[in-house]
Amino acid sequence: MVNNQIIGDRDTRSSPLSTEDLAVLRDNLREQRLFREDQLRQIAAAPARTDEPVRRRTAAQTEVRVKLAASARMVLADVEAALDRIAEGRYGRCQLCRRGIDRDRLMIVPQARYCARCQQVREAGR
Repeated sequence: MVNNQIIGDRDTRSSPLSTEDLAVLRDNLREQRLFREDQLRQIAAAPARTDEPVRRRTAAQTEVRVKLAASARMVLADVEAALDRIAEGRYGRCQLCRRGIDRDRLMIVPQARYCARCQQVREAGR
């Protein structure tokens, strides 16, 4: 019970992001955007195989590429949304409870939309 109290308190007294923190996070998000865009280009450029033995073997590879592309698009959308929040001055606030997202969490997952507590609640509801 004490641990839950500490976790909850940490979310509510999140240290504000400094100008330097915000610049580092923005740069990180831009790098992630470039990486995901490049990843999607590479996946799209993968050649399609037409001969039968190779086609069977590559069916699984195609499935993996499709899933990788979907994942990359999802992360790219999250990254772009985070960059939009920075531009609009809404970055660093949980989209559910409106509390500040812990600085350490943002440094690890700069595209985070939710504080740790709300993220846990969302994942538990799945």
